[in-house]
Amino acid sequence: MVCIRCQMVVKHELDKLGLEYTDVKIGEACFIGPVTDDTLKKLDAALRKAGLQLMSNKKSILVEKITNTIIELVHYTEEQIKVNLSNYLSEKLCYDYTYLANLFSEVKGTTIEKFYLKHKIEKVKELIVYDELNLSEIAYKMHYSSVAHLSNQFKKITGLTPSHFKKLKNKRRDTLENV
Repeated sequence: MVCIRCQMVVKHELDKLGLEYTDVKIGEACFIGPVTDDTLKKLDAALRKAGLQLMSNKKSILVEKITNTIIELVHYTEEQIKVNLSNYLSEKLCYDYTYLANLFSEVKGTTIEKFYLKHKIEKVKELIVYDELNLSEIAYKMHYSSVAHLSNQFKKITGLTPSHFKKLKNKRRDTLENV
C-alpha cells in the first residue's frame, strides 16, 4: 500500500467483510480481535482484484515498511529529518540499518539509497510539472544543499537536466508504485 487511495481501498474491503479495525495506515492495518483464515483469504482475494495483496512473511512486511517509510518521508512529509536516512530508518523501524539495507537489496534488487533518491527525483519532477516553484525553491523544499546538487542528481537519474525536463511536452512521470 503506497498511497492514500490504497488505504481507501483497504478500508472499503475491510468494511465490506465486516472486519473491525482500529487503524489503516500505509502498509498496515490493525484489527480488533481475531480474524479467521477464511476471512483473510477473502480479504486477500478482494485486495488482489484491486492490485494489492496481503503480506504475511515477516521479511516482506519489513521491506514494505521500509518502502512506505521512504515514500511517506519524500512525498507526504514537509519536514526534514534531523539525522541521516540510515539512522532515521533504524530508529523508526527498530532494526539495525545493515540488516535493513541487506534485506531491502535482496528483495528489491536495489539499495535503499537509490530507492530514496529515485523517489526524491520523482517528487522533484512533480514539482517541476506543477510549475509553482522555481528550481531554487524546489531544491530548498526537497532539502538539497544547492540547485547544482539537485541538477546533478536529477541528470544522473533521468538523463535530463531539470530545465530540459520542464520543456518536454509529454512530461514523463512514474506512479509511486513503479519508482
